[in-house]
Amino acid sequence: MLWIKALHIIFVASWFAGLFYLPRLFVNLAMVPADSHAERERLLLMAHKLFRFSSLLMIPAIALGLLLWLYYGIGRGPGNGWMHAKLALVLAVGGYHHACGSLLRKFEVMANRRSHRWFRVFNEASVLMFAAIVILVVVKPF
Repeated sequence: MLWIKALHIIFVASWFAGLFYLPRLFVNLAMVPADSHAERERLLLMAHKLFRFSSLLMIPAIALGLLLWLYYGIGRGPGNGWMHAKLALVLAVGGYHHACGSLLRKFEVMANRRSHRWFRVFNEASVLMFAAIVILVVVKPF
């Protein structure tokens, strides 16, 4: 079980690394001047590769977490309300991940209508969700 837990942590941290940096690329894309096609294409290529890579990391992170929860029983039973909150946050992170994919597609077809300031705020959501998940797992407040 410890190997599964260690791999789960590695894949979650790697997935979040992509979620921390991808919106930062969106900030840069939103700031690219309209006549700077080479810079825009370079940033889009980076964002597309990062999104694809972090999507691949998301799969084992969630699969290993489900294995720990359903097979090994971590977080099941009375007094494990923290797990319900964690699962809700994991669903929110999945939604955030897919929102990043949607925003990337808008950049690809030049349909983005959001400012770089909006993306700066959007970028912080993944950090807040990561911090909340770590606190729930380590502290188990309820």
